[in-house]
Amino acid sequence: MNKSDEGATTSFWEATEQLREGISLDSDIRSDACVIGAGIAGLTTAYLLARNGRNVVVVDDGLIGGGETCRTTAHLSNAIDDRIYRIEKWHGEENAKLAVSAHTAAIDQIEQIVQDENIDCDFTRLDGYLFEAGDSEDDLEEELSAAHRCGLSRVEFVDRASIPGFESGGCLRFPDQGQFHILKYLSGLVRAIDRMGGKLFSYTRITGWGGSDAPRVTAANGRTISADRIVLATNYPLQSKMFAELPAYRTYAVGVGLDQAFPEPFLLWDTGDPYIYVRTQQIDGRQILIVGGEDHRTGQANDGEVRFQRLYSWAKRKFPQAAELEYKWSGQCFETHDGLAFLGRFSESEPNVFLITGDSGMGMTHSTIGAMLITDLVAGRANPLEKVFDPSRIATQSISEAVPEVISSTIPYKEWVTPGEIESESELKNGEGAILREGVSKYAIYKDESGKVTKRSAVCTHMGCIVQFNSTEKTWDCPCHGSRFSVDGDVINSPAVTPLSEE
Repeated sequence: MNKSDEGATTSFWEATEQLREGISLDSDIRSDACVIGAGIAGLTTAYLLARNGRNVVVVDDGLIGGGETCRTTAHLSNAIDDRIYRIEKWHGEENAKLAVSAHTAAIDQIEQIVQDENIDCDFTRLDGYLFEAGDSEDDLEEELSAAHRCGLSRVEFVDRASIPGFESGGCLRFPDQGQFHILKYLSGLVRAIDRMGGKLFSYTRITGWGGSDAPRVTAANGRTISADRIVLATNYPLQSKMFAELPAYRTYAVGVGLDQAFPEPFLLWDTGDPYIYVRTQQIDGRQILIVGGEDHRTGQANDGEVRFQRLYSWAKRKFPQAAELEYKWSGQCFETHDGLAFLGRFSESEPNVFLITGDSGMGMTHSTIGAMLITDLVAGRANPLEKVFDPSRIATQSISEAVPEVISSTIPYKEWVTPGEIESESELKNGEGAILREGVSKYAIYKDESGKVTKRSAVCTHMGCIVQFNSTEKTWDCPCHGSRFSVDGDVINSPAVTPLSEE
């Protein structure tokens, strides 16, 4: 991801670990597998394919590991965000059992890679606690029963979480969860891929691919990568029409210093909507409390600082140890219609193209499941998860559950007929952006800290929605399908693939 540097937030992980810079693609090359995307999905897939004897190329439009992966809070969990009993309702008990076991296997796989490659990334096994939010409709007793049916026999109801100072009330304890420092883990994967002969290319934007008889990837500079297999491991899949199935959300996180460290690490999740998620992380001999949540549809709110403050206030209320706010950042995730990611073959007509997308709030484990599944499919090994996570599966939600997302994706088109937010560029303060209307046209106007004005069309190049300014990240975000652009108009997040027009 090529973030706009000016004013954009820096995640805790970026602040505590260097991102890797690969080489530029400056010639046509040939490979067994080309992986597009260098986050946890792409690098784990490349690692497992290389370990299986494949010659692998990884290509990314930014730094290695510099996309949405570095904006995660890196929970490793089999406590599914949408609740296990809903996965049973949407997919059936047998598929729910397979899905839960897949998340368990993903944590095991990460732990095994850490051990095999001797990666110093603070990997830890720990308890996770699911506790009730005041206005939640979730049923913890039903979730406990579903967890046991799906093989998590050690999940139990406890009177309170064993966290000093935190009053959870009755909650579910999920043992054997995990956490790690994501960028240190990715650095270890990169070293292993290098050792096995893989090649990593950064700052190389891919503009298209063809996956029929002779799969080939094309870069913006005209260079090509010919490969037997293509893996689309970006946050949103390049050259895909899945935008209606993948509503985009912004999610927020803060890192809070602690006056007194907790004796043991932990994971916490509440049952709210949007929900709160919490963990700790050691850095330079001190402990940071990381609190995330406050999700909203991308481009449909511009109050990031308010959301950061709400997370910090929540931490101060709930944890007497909480001290100063030290880090704050946001990220983007894609939900699916039924709580499980889209993993596997892109389509029947493109059998040599594979897909990892739809993290649904569980990007670390879903990405690892995808890498494991695709490695089996490339090797010709049968895997029962292929049908569970099939990208072509039919929606399993009811109409009443799906309609709100459809409405949320279409209402923003009304912005075509509304006035602009400003009447002239002179109204903008330095560091601000706004929509200006000139006749029938709308423009995205940004004034940087020095007073320089950048003017681009406000029409998203994906499907013509009017973008909105994100003052937290200094980006233009599409409220319909989640495309994001820098203040210069360059694409940051798909589904859009072309920059905002200069007209």
